Amino acid sequence: MEDRRPKLVILYATQTGNALDAAERVAREAERRGCPVMLLSIDEYDVSSLPHEDTIIFVVSTTGQGDTPDSMKVFWKFLLQRNLSKHWLEGVRYAVFGLGDSGYQKYNFVSKKLDKRLSDLGAMAIVEKGLGDDQHPSGYEAALDPWMSSLWSMLNQINEKFFPQGPDFLIPDMKLIDQPKIHITYHSVDKVDSQSSPNSDLKWIEMQIERARSMSPGKFTNDKTRPNCFLKLIQNQRLTRAECGKDVRHFEFEFVSSTIEYKVGDILEVLPSQNQAAVDSFIQRCNLDPDAFITVHPKEMNNHLLHTHTSANVPIKLKTFVELTMDVASAPPRRYFFEVMSYFATAPHEKEKLQYFASPEGRDDLYQYNQKERRSVLEVLEDFPSVQMPFEWLVQLVPPLKTRAFSISSSPIAHSNQVHLTVSVVSWMTPFKRKRSGLCSTWLAKLDPEQSIYIPAWFQKGALSPPPPSLPLILVGPGTGCAPFCGFVEERAIQNESSATAPVLFFFGCRNEDGDFLYRDFWLSHSQNGGVLSEAKGGGLFVAFSRDQPQKVYVQHKVRENSRKIWNLLTEGAAIYIAGSSTKMPSDVFLAFEDIVSKEGGLPRESAVRWLRTLEKAGRYHVEAWS
Repeated sequence: MEDRRPKLVILYATQTGNALDAAERVAREAERRGCPVMLLSIDEYDVSSLPHEDTIIFVVSTTGQGDTPDSMKVFWKFLLQRNLSKHWLEGVRYAVFGLGDSGYQKYNFVSKKLDKRLSDLGAMAIVEKGLGDDQHPSGYEAALDPWMSSLWSMLNQINEKFFPQGPDFLIPDMKLIDQPKIHITYHSVDKVDSQSSPNSDLKWIEMQIERARSMSPGKFTNDKTRPNCFLKLIQNQRLTRAECGKDVRHFEFEFVSSTIEYKVGDILEVLPSQNQAAVDSFIQRCNLDPDAFITVHPKEMNNHLLHTHTSANVPIKLKTFVELTMDVASAPPRRYFFEVMSYFATAPHEKEKLQYFASPEGRDDLYQYNQKERRSVLEVLEDFPSVQMPFEWLVQLVPPLKTRAFSISSSPIAHSNQVHLTVSVVSWMTPFKRKRSGLCSTWLAKLDPEQSIYIPAWFQKGALSPPPPSLPLILVGPGTGCAPFCGFVEERAIQNESSATAPVLFFFGCRNEDGDFLYRDFWLSHSQNGGVLSEAKGGGLFVAFSRDQPQKVYVQHKVRENSRKIWNLLTEGAAIYIAGSSTKMPSDVFLAFEDIVSKEGGLPRESAVRWLRTLEKAGRYHVEAWS
């Protein structure tokens, strides 16, 4: 009887696409060694089948403050069932690779929890869990390369049938490079329905967005293809002084299609428009016909290496498809892009450079050239003029054009039919002194409210749940972290008109009082004359200007200064809400609260930490942080 070759099952849980990229890399490397692969998003896998698997690889990311990606929630809930015994996964071998950011307090929390739970249920780890770190100079790949090397070696020891010719044998790449995962069909114009329509026809714009993004292999979730609604910009106001070195804007939008009900603390995602000149340059550089009509489909493959939603069968203009789905001039390409480019390079020196970039030895140099410099796909292609990649490969490998998420800074009670945002216009200099700017924030900043531009948008529940009027609040929001709290304070002020509301303490931080004190008049008005932030109401406004004196003063210092007031509110059942940059602020503020609980509550440090963790579990310690 013929022995069946074992298939490697790889499950990924991703929020932004990074874990899928890493999982696809693991799958490719396994295929190159002759091992059949089944790659699935974790929400496409029947978790009750786990005990029947022989070997399973997990690639999972950690989002926000230690949260599981949305696609993993059902899977994780199943694993936590109490009726699962410690022998439930006996005989199953597994490996876990996590993607996280050590700037966050709960670094790689999901992968650590998953690894422990699988082990508790009787599964056997093949290798020590891998922990990819966004903060590493080479990103998560610095940990992925050695982890994969150990994985192949251990799999080969377990069962030589995984790799019939050994873990170091590789199938010649040209055999694999001829097989992009998608297929593009070109349609003659006379067979295509007329697609011309005035730009103001929202139904037509919505149809184009849905058609393009449902065809794309760009890892969009189902609810990111068709917009929830369209918005029209009615105000674009700069909040910071020109000389302060920061450009922060207040945007006000009106609903122009359906009005969406949202709550304070919710998130708005918008689909940015790309620079038309950049899109045209990309199309020209790749020798594409912008007016061709195409449909894009996944190739039927046994290994499920590509998953898209049911593709729309209606053709779309190639240029429209590129504009709406492919980030050609903002996001840097992945390492695999350089690898595939190397096969299509005809100039020897370009081929050699690209092969080096794609190798483990060249990983750090690639990181300096690509991610550190934030080179776009268009710039990379222009740096290697001999490369002509087929459009199928470009569609597969160019980073997807993603929606950008912002905390909503308005209350729907205060502004019916409107939604407001507070946006920092992102720009920076690379190590080689090249000016870079954020795609979405720069585009928004240039929009003129006088022009009728309709912005596709999606509303999402945020990490900051709306508080009832009777709940005392301690809000910490330095910089644009104040955005959600504008909505909180607006709403509480309206609630206060009809009945008494609980006190609110708000801690804000910026560099200078004159330069970037965002919404200064708004906060001050609510801190006076019996407003919801006034001392008369038991509240308070506390502002840290970090650079207005010789020594730096941050929000955590202001929090500590108000130790007694904070402790009194906490003992009355207050909830803590923190929003802002993910780098050091959330952990510095947590330490300040730790000090307060320890000092005012007379508790040892470990007990103070446990006290705050209990607060978190009870839904009274919320953090929304972004990088």
